[in-house]
This record gives sequence, structure tokens and C-alpha cells, in this order.
Amino acid sequence: MNERPVLSFAMRMIQHPAIEDVALSQVLYALSDPVRLGVVRQLAQGGEATCSALDAGRPKSSMSHHFRVLREAGLVRTRTDGPAHMNELRRDELERRFPGLLTVVLAAQAEAPGRT
Repeated sequence: MNERPVLSFAMRMIQHPAIEDVALSQVLYALSDPVRLGVVRQLAQGGEATCSALDAGRPKSSMSHHFRVLREAGLVRTRTDGPAHMNELRRDELERRFPGLLTVVLAAQAEAPGRT
């Protein structure tokens, strides 16, 4: 009897904090890095995007770290779509939790794009 091996893939669940559990200090820390701020800006302007569309040629390991920080700070939600990870800004949730914060940060960054 020829049995075919069963392939099993261990998919790691991507964890997202409840917005009520996110501290302002976490959000500000995540936004303090120019790479992460750039990712947030791109998502704010263009909507949902893959990790590779947002990496700007940076190493995958480095970007994995940045996306983890953004997720843990409640800034982005990541979902799996086949082999791709799709990211979206949690804009509405953030606006309820910290009214006006994202708007002010993105506006300030747009006024001084070369400064952090």
C-alpha cells in the first residue's frame, strides 16, 4: 500500500493587541524609528500593502523586527494571504484610542521629511 506523506505546515498565529491594551508610550516608541514611521506613512497614503512592498530594499530580518514592533504597538494589523503578509494601518482604532495623534505625527513628518 502506497501512502502519501501528509504535509503539515505550522503556521504561526500573528498576534495583535486589543487597542485598549496599547499604551501611548508603545505607539510613540514605534513611531520614533524612521523606518517604522515610513511604513506607517506609506500605509496611511496607500492603504493595505505587502511586507515586500513596504521594505524599500531592506533585509527581511530587519523588516520582520520593524513589523513586529508596529504590530505590538497596535499601529498595524497583519494578515496572511497565501504566501504574502498584508499590512494595514489600524487608523480607526488608533483614532478612537488616541484622538488626533496619528494625524499630527504624519503631518509633522510631512513638513520635515528629512528629520526624525
